[in-house]
This record gives sequence, C-alpha cells and structure tokens, in this order.
Amino acid sequence: MTAQDETRPEPPLGSPTRPLMLEAAGWDDYALIDSGHGRKLERYGRMKLVRPEEQAIWTPRLGEAVWERADAVFTGDVEEEGPGRWRFPRQVPETWPMAYGDVAFGCRFTSFRHTGVFPEQVAHWAWMAERIRAAGRPLKLLNLFGYTGIASLVAAAAGAQVTHVDASKKAIAWARENQAASGMEALPIRWICEDAGKFVAREGRRGSRYDGILLDPPKYGRGPGGEVWQLFADLPAMLTACRDLLSADPSFLILTVYAMRASFVSFHELAAEVMAPRAGRLESGELLLVEEAGGRRLATSLFSRWCP
Repeated sequence: MTAQDETRPEPPLGSPTRPLMLEAAGWDDYALIDSGHGRKLERYGRMKLVRPEEQAIWTPRLGEAVWERADAVFTGDVEEEGPGRWRFPRQVPETWPMAYGDVAFGCRFTSFRHTGVFPEQVAHWAWMAERIRAAGRPLKLLNLFGYTGIASLVAAAAGAQVTHVDASKKAIAWARENQAASGMEALPIRWICEDAGKFVAREGRRGSRYDGILLDPPKYGRGPGGEVWQLFADLPAMLTACRDLLSADPSFLILTVYAMRASFVSFHELAAEVMAPRAGRLESGELLLVEEAGGRRLATSLFSRWCP
C-alpha cells in the first residue's frame, strides 16, 4: 500500500465500485420474452409488444416468426423524449388490464413508447413494501414524478400514507383510474398535480417531513406552468431538498434514473455527497429485466437508494 493509499479517505456511504444489480424476472402479467438487434419483445398482460431498446446489442434467441406475432410494434423516434408511432398488425384494444399483486392498472399505447408501467421497478416495489410493513407504524411517503401511480398504490396497500406528485393532469387521472380499478379508493393517497420542484420547495418551507421518498425524474420535462426540468442541471438541488424533507426517523429514499448513457457511479457520488449528513447505507447500480427464455439480462435504468 502506498502512502497515498494510506491517507485516502473511505468512500462515503458505500463504494460505487461494487454496483448492485437488481433483477426483475417478471411476474404473472409481465415477461421479457426476447431481445436483440436493438429491440425487445415483451408481454404486458395478454398483449405482446415490440419496442426499441438500444441496450439490446446482441442477437435475438427466438426466430423472427415469434416476433412477427406481436400485437403492436413501436416505430419512429427511439429517443425517450421524442414521440413515435405504434404499428398494429392486428386489431387491438386502446387499453387493457394488468395487475401486480392486489394493485390493478390499465395499460395503453403512448406516443413515447411506454404503456404506463415500468416493470423493472418491481424490484423497488417489493423492497419498499417490505420496509413499510416492517416499520410497525404508518409511514409518510412522498412519490415525486409519480406517473400512473403504481408505486403509490403498492406503498399505500402496504400501509403507507402517500403523497403522489406529478406535473401531468393526464398522469394523475390515469393514476386515479388505477386506484379505482384496484378497489383502493379508501387508502390514504393525496394526488397532487404540480411541478415537483415547486412542491418540494413549498413543503420545505412548511416544515413538512416524510419517512420515505421515491424520486423518478425524467431526463427532460415541463411542469404545468411551463417549468423546465433538466436532469443533470436540476437533480443535485432536488435531491438535496428531498434529503431535507426526510423525517428524524426515516425509512428510505429511492432515486431511479432512466439515462442509460450515464454511469451509475455519477448518481452514486451525487447521492453520497447529498446524503453524507445522514448516517446510513447507500446502494447504487442498475435495474435489470431477465429474459423469460435463457436468463439473459437487459439493463433498463440506474438507481441509488438510501436507508438508515
């Protein structure tokens, strides 16, 4: 060991050189059937979809005839922020049902190639629900950029009091539809349509505190008042504000980032810096989907999650 090594401080809150790979092997209503040549073939409920996937640089294992039996194929712009088009080889419904445990939700075809659910998040849903149930008290949870509300419903079903924030009125309406489909209208969930940055700042001024925070920001977005969100420019301040909203006895903070051209190390180092005043454990890595046949893993997103 060199003198430089002897004086080098230990990395804060865990080393980013050992990523945690969280695998989602699917569940009854979801499967990654195959992937390759820049595409992925998935099953969402009873629907089979083909969508672009830049990470799938290998060769598909299943024949083209299997892929051609898909119910819908996304074409056009493959950038996350850009709209594209769906091609339907056969007649399909505008919406269709899916479920995760007791949480039921509706899927639909959007111009951004998404369907209303990100199945790799099941790894975070299960971990979060376990911590909520083990707390022995109702935890207050803040879900920022909450989209269609599946994580909020999972948390509320586990016993949390949830505040769900999203800037899109359509997303909030979709989330409420999912709540009704799940028969969970009586669960304590506040649905708030507002810019996440403005909401967090106001909660800080009010002295509000939360025991758990989910943070799933886009790379780029706009608030209802025209507010502009840029991930790399705005995330440091947002993450710091979220840290300050954590209660005196917090349970967790989960950050997920769908920016695969970045490195999980970048977000780990940011989270380590921001969370340094809070003693605890920080894990970072990637969320992975596992192919139904063969077990090949497909990386979808980066994450950091902290708990005391």
